[in-house]
Amino acid sequence: MLKKKYVKSKDEYEVTFELPAEATDVALICEANGWEPVAMKKSKGTFAAKLRLPANGSYQYRFLVNNSEWVNDEAADRYVANEHGTTNSVVETYSVN
Repeated sequence: MLKKKYVKSKDEYEVTFELPAEATDVALICEANGWEPVAMKKSKGTFAAKLRLPANGSYQYRFLVNNSEWVNDEAADRYVANEHGTTNSVVETYSVN
């Protein structure tokens, strides 16, 4: 699930990425932060992480589950092909101005 909150004073979005999973470890991997893993916190069977993303952009991401399985977000705004023959999730941030 994606939750987006526009932060008008900074012209960016606070995006909450969520993944329900039976796993011990989930990381968010996103192009917006140079593809550096962001550890997701688990609460009641759902992993979540927040990132601040600039408005008016599209950002690819995936989840890495248990350090071995790549998973797309069923709630992504869209999907794009990647160089590995699979797809990446995409989150879009367009300002409401």
